[in-house]
Amino acid sequence: MAMSREGIPCWFFVVVLVRDESGRFLLVHEAKHGGGWYVPAGRVEAGETFGQAAQRETMEESGVPIHLEGILRIEHTPGPVASRMRVIYVAKPADDTPPRTTPNEHTLGAAWYSLDDMRGLDLRANDFIPLVLQVARGVPVSPVGLIGEEI
Repeated sequence: MAMSREGIPCWFFVVVLVRDESGRFLLVHEAKHGGGWYVPAGRVEAGETFGQAAQRETMEESGVPIHLEGILRIEHTPGPVASRMRVIYVAKPADDTPPRTTPNEHTLGAAWYSLDDMRGLDLRANDFIPLVLQVARGVPVSPVGLIGEEI
């Protein structure tokens, strides 16, 4: 007799590495998670694609509209009762809208920082620094279309 298997809960997140023409990266000053600076990131909402979540989270947290350029990596972290999946995007600003400097419900503000400038910041976590370094070095990225809806 075959046993039925229950689904494994999985949380989906996006991380967005936005780089401007001068090579600076967009960081947001977190209002939650103990504060500190981080790259735009957040959970994918119901009915939303990864790409839509990346654009929404970046806009909510920084006020900067973006154009997704590619996918740096996809991470899957299995856990004992649930798992987590993160899609890490590389993006550029869609126009010259400056980062928001006033607080809202998502962040205290946002700003462009060079790699050198990041070293002096109070970071929420430094797990994004190796990713930023890869982008700064010009590592190849996969096309945004790598992730698509089922056919």
